Amino acid sequence: MNESVEKPRHFIRQIIENDIESGKHGGKIITRFPPEPNGYLHVGHAKSICLNFSLAKEYNGVCHLRFDDTNPIKEEQEYVEAIKEDVQWLGFDWGEHLFHASDYYDKLYNFARELIQKGLAYVDGASPEQIRECRGTLTEPGKPTPDRERTIEDSLDLFQRMKDGEFKDGKYILRAKIDMTSGNINLRDPIIYRIRHVTHQRTGDQWCIYPMYDFAHSLSDALEGITHSLCTLEFQDHRPLYDWCVEHCDTPETPQQIEFARLNLSHTITSKRKLKQLVDENHVNGWDDPRLPTIKGLRHRGYPAAAIRHFCETIGISKSKSIIDMSVLEECVRTELNQTTPRGMCVLKPLKIVIDNYPEDKEEWFTVAKHPQDETMGQREVPFNREIYIEQDDFMEEPVKKFFRLAPGKEVRLRGSYVIKCEDVIKNPQTGEVTELHCSYDPDTLGKKPEGRKVKGVIHWVSAKHAKTAEIRLYDRLFTVENPAAEDDFTQFLNPNSLTIIKNALVEPSLADADKGLAYQFERLGYFCRDIKTDALVFDRVVSLRDTWK
Repeated sequence: MNESVEKPRHFIRQIIENDIESGKHGGKIITRFPPEPNGYLHVGHAKSICLNFSLAKEYNGVCHLRFDDTNPIKEEQEYVEAIKEDVQWLGFDWGEHLFHASDYYDKLYNFARELIQKGLAYVDGASPEQIRECRGTLTEPGKPTPDRERTIEDSLDLFQRMKDGEFKDGKYILRAKIDMTSGNINLRDPIIYRIRHVTHQRTGDQWCIYPMYDFAHSLSDALEGITHSLCTLEFQDHRPLYDWCVEHCDTPETPQQIEFARLNLSHTITSKRKLKQLVDENHVNGWDDPRLPTIKGLRHRGYPAAAIRHFCETIGISKSKSIIDMSVLEECVRTELNQTTPRGMCVLKPLKIVIDNYPEDKEEWFTVAKHPQDETMGQREVPFNREIYIEQDDFMEEPVKKFFRLAPGKEVRLRGSYVIKCEDVIKNPQTGEVTELHCSYDPDTLGKKPEGRKVKGVIHWVSAKHAKTAEIRLYDRLFTVENPAAEDDFTQFLNPNSLTIIKNALVEPSLADADKGLAYQFERLGYFCRDIKTDALVFDRVVSLRDTWK
């Protein structure tokens, strides 16, 4: 896929270009992708990854990968490594710019002390219930707890003792002293430090107090010299707190937070919590289940990284909330795979054909292009003999109008081979099921049109003698409704047909040695990828040839 086309305009590009023109930030562009290492990335994160890294590259800047690791209860090194792998697989490289919020724990602690000394933070011993009660509502202002008037000296002493491990979890918190009557609840003296006697995956037991996300995130941006802090719209109401932290701490830079609409994709969910529920309740087979929108799931299914990058560029950047139809992503996948995948033939539901006038002891190997428009992919050898298999759906005993495949007395061309004609139909006498067809072939039609007649239908097939048995996994939408996240019990709308397994499909012999992770177009069926997790001959359907969802 050509990714060198002119990039679409959007408001963030305009902000960056205006900043460069005005000399803001000294003309520097530094962005960051700041995941919390508490789960696996999904396609919504891919949008942010592509945006941050691509903009930095486009404007000769740099993009940092920073792990905002401020909650050791939920964070694991496994997630850190998985996130790094996903970012690299998507095609991006942070180079030497790999950071962690925990790199700054000493500095963040000193920033918190600085706020206390300025009278802008205090240690509060109120219970969580008291703090909730005093916080107020959207229509009612908050009320101060008694500790809001604690002296600076007292707060400094308690904060030091919190750090020294003197108190158990929940005994005290550190709160910013902003405005309990603010219309923005995020400014009603938010918690900026809490006690957690938990081992951190990087710092071990060095710390027993940890900064809250909003505090650590904004100041980590400032410490790294981030110029444009790009985040999704749910952080818009947090921006005043972001700016407050940066303004009232002695930081080297003043980053600008800019919000854009998150990616919501139809018929799936992009919530870490709900994705975890699907995994924990065994609705799917782990975080890399090909039905999930996790990057690991998309990769397992066979989605190319280039297609995901193209999708993220196609949907654009705006401030308007919307749900992008899954078909948009699938079309990007088709476009990429159509250009890059070799062809092959697979029969999902085999129907045997005996070609009566083809010699029993004869065998031919046809040389067929791996890709009809790309000679550089080379060719493959496809065997042919007296007995072959076609799809059951490619035969109809009583054909409907415009059915151009095989029927009694009708002709059809076998892909890359001869024209055959159905002469006889064999059925199971008990069930009436068609079990075998007897046909004739025209030996003068190999690579040629039949004389005096027009054959419209072309079908795929495999040699009965040479075909290899494969398991085929057909994936479909995970949910039956467009926006499952809006439902009270979203699991009630799981699609029971999201996975269909065909155990005894037949593939042409050239596919037997397909590399794991390599995608093919199975002619007339769709795009399929050799499964990356098993040594068995298993192919996952990446996407159909066209959108069939109703």
